[in-house]
Amino acid sequence: MAEIHVEKEYSILQVALDLAGACIISGIIIAGTYFITSPTAIKKAAILKQQAIKSLVTQADIIKEVPGKSDWYEAEKAGKVIAYVVPGETRGYGGEITMLVAISTEGRVIDYNILSSNETPGLGQNASKDFFRNRFKGKKSENLLVVKDPSNKVNIDALTGATISSVAVTKGIKEAVDEVVKFSGGK
Repeated sequence: MAEIHVEKEYSILQVALDLAGACIISGIIIAGTYFITSPTAIKKAAILKQQAIKSLVTQADIIKEVPGKSDWYEAEKAGKVIAYVVPGETRGYGGEITMLVAISTEGRVIDYNILSSNETPGLGQNASKDFFRNRFKGKKSENLLVVKDPSNKVNIDALTGATISSVAVTKGIKEAVDEVVKFSGGK
């Protein structure tokens, strides 16, 4: 006997219902995963932020939030404030650059840590490397100017091929320094 093969026909309505069902099931799975993992991710982000803050002011005994300031922290040693860690944000070549900046009570840059950026790998991303970060240490606001002269040790020498990123990071740090000096009364 010969078997007869009959193709099943799908209507547009049936295809749309199948697709909607798949989307609903996928959405439920994604929402459930987010609901389960979100508290852990929030805790982990807070721990990483605290570690980043502590790594910027290693000599501090205590780091606590500054009352009345969002995401500002003061670092204390032997009961005396020695530095502030404040957020910095600026726009670079690849978009927003967010960072934490540690500033002494005298208004000098201690260090900074880039939290997120989309700068060009191998060029603008070098702004987070030690050889560039070290150019800022001990600088006051008036010395935070980008130049293209490696012999100029007073200002900040731009990264080769990443002048826009260099200027952006420097601008964000300068704004943070100026805010701290204004807050602390220019000590």
